[in-house]
Amino acid sequence: MKPIRILLADDHNILRDGLRLLLERQGFSVVAEADDGREAVRLAEEHRPDVAVMDIAMPHLNGIDAARRIVETCAPTAVIILSMHDDESYVIRALNAGARGYLLKDSVKADLIAAVNAVSQGHSYFSPKVGQLLQEDYFREMADKQKADTFELLTAREREILQLAAEGKSNKDIANFLNLSPYTVETHRAHILQKLNLHTVPELILYAVRKGIIH
Repeated sequence: MKPIRILLADDHNILRDGLRLLLERQGFSVVAEADDGREAVRLAEEHRPDVAVMDIAMPHLNGIDAARRIVETCAPTAVIILSMHDDESYVIRALNAGARGYLLKDSVKADLIAAVNAVSQGHSYFSPKVGQLLQEDYFREMADKQKADTFELLTAREREILQLAAEGKSNKDIANFLNLSPYTVETHRAHILQKLNLHTVPELILYAVRKGIIH
């Protein structure tokens, strides 16, 4: 099996050196490094890595905008945002840009390894601390607005499909996995979005993280 090929993008050389050493010790292959966002996009287009691990605060082009360009032009490269920001707004921006993972810079080493493996297989991955913060914010918001948790409105089948969709599986993949027709899956997804008042895939992923359905 070929090693997972990785692009590292961070404007701190010492951090990149440490990440490269950690990843290569795990058998991954770091094929390129960038110290600014524009260089990251160029190198992604040149090397077509399996995974790009990117900081947010970089010169010339920030990591979120760079991630958006990489996702648009270098599919199927999966992007992991590595950031010191644990604010929900940053997570939402990263998801809207197409990132599949969001890690805090103080994450344990095992989180980065798990994230690379997860996103390279089409799944999402978030730092446990990020997941916990999102859950706390969600329940605080629900309490403040005195709203009921709409998750209870979902049927068992809809909860199944919610998890698979949040993990990044297409309607066709879900249909094959559950032995359903693609039309049936599409109908269930529409009902899920309607019941939960969600409108986009990033919103669905964020909801699943908040509920602890995916990591």
